[in-house]
Amino acid sequence: MRVTIAGAGNVGRSIARELLANGHDILLIDHDPDAIKPDTVPGATWLLADACEVDSLEEARIDRYDVAIAATGDDKANLVHSLLAKTEFAVPRTVARVNHPSNEWMFDDVWGIDVAVSTPRLMCALVEEAVTVGDLVRLFSFRGGKTNLVEMRLPADSPMVGRRVDSLELGGDAVLVALIRDGVAQAPQPDTALAGDDELLFLANTDAEMDLARYLAPDAHRAPAEAQDAPGEDQTSS
Repeated sequence: MRVTIAGAGNVGRSIARELLANGHDILLIDHDPDAIKPDTVPGATWLLADACEVDSLEEARIDRYDVAIAATGDDKANLVHSLLAKTEFAVPRTVARVNHPSNEWMFDDVWGIDVAVSTPRLMCALVEEAVTVGDLVRLFSFRGGKTNLVEMRLPADSPMVGRRVDSLELGGDAVLVALIRDGVAQAPQPDTALAGDDELLFLANTDAEMDLARYLAPDAHRAPAEAQDAPGEDQTSS
């Protein structure tokens, strides 16, 4: 898969390294000459250019790429880059970093964004996940919040413990997409029996989250956890 990353700061370079390790072709774009450090991400292609300019993106030929990631520390730049990638160059999939939670409402398909990743929200959600059992945690939202990736650490006293995956009655608004047991992720198989302390990841409709939480852990008293507004000042290059 061919992936462009706008923003060669710490976040962009980290994403590039991970994707390169998984065998993908990576192009890093940044307008700051000081951010162009090919030795820090061997194997990536680098371009000194403004990722918010049509001419620069034409030079990068991003229309030939499968995914465009906007990973700068500037939400405005991430919005503009995503919109251009989707509407002007028809990149099939766009992923944008949200630095400030107050801007999350803009990161949707209107701006050409397929997936928005809010660093403060994700970090807070993971903190919630680490200290709670039996609470549904919203990790991030797709398509403006209509569908979410949610996670629950199954409590030992849940009535679902011992149930096979194919016996779960989730309806059409929630899908079990992964199970993490003893730190190892696995695809849920029909005959897999759930165990206490399993981490279950679902794609779920927002309106179905409360019902899903009650189904998995009837004794839990809290609503699905969400990250609270928190500063996101990681100012990487754009």
